[in-house]
Amino acid sequence: MAKVTLEDVKKARETIKDIVKKTDVLESTKLSEKTGAHVYYKCENLQKTGSFKVRGACNKIASLTDEEKANGVIAASAGNHAQGVALGAKLTGIKATIAMPATAPLAKVSATKSYGAEVVLNGTVYDDAYAKAVEVQKETGATFLHPFDDEYVIAGQGTLALEFFEQLDNKVDTVLCPIGGGGILAGVSVVAKALNPSCKVIGVQTANIPSMKASFDKGELTSAFNAPTIADGIAVKTPGNITFDIIKELVDEVVVVEEDEIAEAILFMMESQKIVSEGAGAVSTAALLSGKYTPAAGENVVCVVSGGNVDINTLYRMIGVALAKEGRRVTFRVSMNDKPGNFTKVTNIISDAGANILSVNQGSFASGDSLTTQSAEFVLETLDFEHIERIKSSLKEEGFCVKEI
Repeated sequence: MAKVTLEDVKKARETIKDIVKKTDVLESTKLSEKTGAHVYYKCENLQKTGSFKVRGACNKIASLTDEEKANGVIAASAGNHAQGVALGAKLTGIKATIAMPATAPLAKVSATKSYGAEVVLNGTVYDDAYAKAVEVQKETGATFLHPFDDEYVIAGQGTLALEFFEQLDNKVDTVLCPIGGGGILAGVSVVAKALNPSCKVIGVQTANIPSMKASFDKGELTSAFNAPTIADGIAVKTPGNITFDIIKELVDEVVVVEEDEIAEAILFMMESQKIVSEGAGAVSTAALLSGKYTPAAGENVVCVVSGGNVDINTLYRMIGVALAKEGRRVTFRVSMNDKPGNFTKVTNIISDAGANILSVNQGSFASGDSLTTQSAEFVLETLDFEHIERIKSSLKEEGFCVKEI
């Protein structure tokens, strides 16, 4: 079995120390209050290129021979490894080609190109991009840089764990870490178990693509894909062989979180900690907020925020989902008799209840109920679910029909 050791990670830190940043560890006061534990964020969203991936990519590039460098490099990535490879190649003066899913956020594609890499788009998930990268590699003879299933990459990713153990004076009881192909989780688990064998390492994956969860539970490498995910950075249908061998040996548990729980975690992090996280970086927080992992009182928990490269349009949609999940935004249809003054009466009721109308779509016969009925669809800013129920009750008391949509 291929093995990565603590010494490998320490060597990687020396190799990349002049390239990567030592990112901050911040305590989340609100998350600590909610859980009764001491919860900390390891902020790789503040890393160069906006993600931990630059650690592994640069450590791998440094290991290449002169001949491999001369052939140029090619990589497949959902977006963050792409930027890490592109930056590492630029600093080394070698050509880089990156295959990315066509669904990759525009921000990640643009950033990768800005480092001078050539980008080829293919498919919907990492695995599709990987297939394209293999095809291009055969045509060009470029050196392939795997985003997770590589000892140098895993060792590079593990350097972030060396940092947070030092930053917290080795007082780490549990680490919650995102999983896609398993590179970061493998690297983190190597360090955590070497420095504190009793430290729990919990991997967190999206329920939409639970490939490592399925593999972990079965005890053998398994592919899994249920639906696309907002956590594009961990959209991997088949984990790595090397990463899986390490994870099944060292990781204590793998949990999955739902898409709306990820969106809610992103909103929570923005509001409570002023941290902008992409979907993949928020899954560790989602595991705590949703109760998928419940820490003991006083437990020191590190949530790895793996990256912050989120597309703004995607972020806007995710915030909308999170607000609705918390009862702070609601959409409903109000049906009323088509008589003058009724629409104004409805808006007055909503206003008197203290809700803010974000948008309204109103017109006679819009609902198709009858020739004497009109309807209006409202999107409201509200305080909570109790507030929503008060508004609906007030409308119904005045004879209006209300249907939440």
